[in-house]
Amino acid sequence: MSESSRDLPTPKTSTLAAIAPQKRPLKDRLPVISQLRQSVGLQRGMLVAGLIIVTVFILIAVFAPLIAPFGWAQQKLPDGTSFGTQQPPNATNILGTTVSGFDVFSRVIWGAQTAFLVIVAGIVCSIFLGIALGLISGYFGGWLDRILVVICDAIYAFPSLLLAIVMTIVISRGQSNLWGGVMATALSITVVFVPQYFRVIRAEVVRVKQEPFVESAKVIGVPTGRILVRHVLRNSTRSLPVVITLNASESILTLAGLGFLGFGIEATQAAEWGYDLNRAIADVTSGIWWTGVFPGVAIVLVVLGITLVGESLNDLSDPRLRKRRRAGGAA
Repeated sequence: MSESSRDLPTPKTSTLAAIAPQKRPLKDRLPVISQLRQSVGLQRGMLVAGLIIVTVFILIAVFAPLIAPFGWAQQKLPDGTSFGTQQPPNATNILGTTVSGFDVFSRVIWGAQTAFLVIVAGIVCSIFLGIALGLISGYFGGWLDRILVVICDAIYAFPSLLLAIVMTIVISRGQSNLWGGVMATALSITVVFVPQYFRVIRAEVVRVKQEPFVESAKVIGVPTGRILVRHVLRNSTRSLPVVITLNASESILTLAGLGFLGFGIEATQAAEWGYDLNRAIADVTSGIWWTGVFPGVAIVLVVLGITLVGESLNDLSDPRLRKRRRAGGAA
């Protein structure tokens, strides 16, 4: 050791403790923005494309009353003139009309709002229930943990669409209005998705509760509820953004599947893409393409956008893949 290094004063412990750790900027802590800043090359292109599609979908859903020229069940102009049935795209109905005389463009726009409501309601219910069960099961363990694991595994073994059909029949008898159909479909999706959130949170909780900071909190007498919320839960949700985006695309497909099979929302109560596809089956053989193409394209685009975001976040959450992509981008 040199003479100059010996003469340097050693900082006191109190001085070091007084120095507050620097917080990361808000833009580096936001779930999607931070991943966007980390992405490079093709990965960034996929994430940006997915975010653009999802943003457009959300804006259309929110501003559907302003964008749609007609109501979802409107069949006439204000002057009483009927649209006609199965009319090709024209000046009044830019995407044509359905076999029931509904405007296709308006049904597609209003369908985005229905899909958005189902996604939000279903995922919110799934998150709260799945997180609560996973947190309790993983932290306390014992017989409660074994029972919850068996129940969730049993639910997970059923085909998701079949389980959603059964729950929809039980809740709404297969026919419902807008809010009744949204809540029935959301609860059906909740039953399907709760085991996924339960598994993710439980695995993280089992890992985090063994950490020294949790053991230290127990030793100094911190209440169990505070440990669960402040120490365990806050460090067990890093995988949730990925699961949420992947489940959002599954929600769209589940809603469309229910509507296509006739267990969705009634056409006069709300617009739903799956129902419109079901009604367009008979039009295909007659060369009437516009009644089925546009709802189908809407489903494909929304699922594609959400999937791109989910897969990109999944790759960026893995440090090995992130370093590999950075190396490839630098090369």
